[in-house]
Amino acid sequence: MIRLAVIGDIGSGKSFVAKQFGYPVFNADAEVAKLYKKSRKCYKRLKITLPNYITSFPVKKIELSKAIMANQNNLKKIVKIVHPEIRFRMNNFIKKNKKKKFVILDIPLLLENNLNKKNDILIFINAKKKDINKRLKKRSNQKSRKILKKFQLPIELKKKKADFIIKNNFTRKLIKKDVKMIMKKILSNA
Repeated sequence: MIRLAVIGDIGSGKSFVAKQFGYPVFNADAEVAKLYKKSRKCYKRLKITLPNYITSFPVKKIELSKAIMANQNNLKKIVKIVHPEIRFRMNNFIKKNKKKKFVILDIPLLLENNLNKKNDILIFINAKKKDINKRLKKRSNQKSRKILKKFQLPIELKKKKADFIIKNNFTRKLIKKDVKMIMKKILSNA
């Protein structure tokens, strides 16, 4: 099994690109959302750790954002609870798909949390800052995004570490073409 890891800036279109490969995708953000929605164990641990912010089950992102905005150390507390569970789910996903030719890892903090393996093929999603900002304005709290950005490696470093770069102009046709070309190169080297 070949592990392809999609990396890039917040809002660069990693999840969209990951789906275009046509192989099983482990989407860490989706798994975190499921965890908040379905895991009472996670809720209880967050409630104990952040009693002034977490009020009811399922866990609401707005409450987590308020906790992070109030004190950046709260993000570390959340990470300590959430990341081990996501790592466990990722390992289960990999075991379940071990007979597949490829798996796609869509994990925003893959490099930062040392989740990548030496043989992973890193694919950097490069998008224009103005396109990213336009997309992010629609979906998230600007202030909490700045805090989250502090936990990320510099974009240029991620780009340097990448084996491939896909220029995302947010059109499916061009992304599909780049994905096809990358798959061809990987398979010819395998």
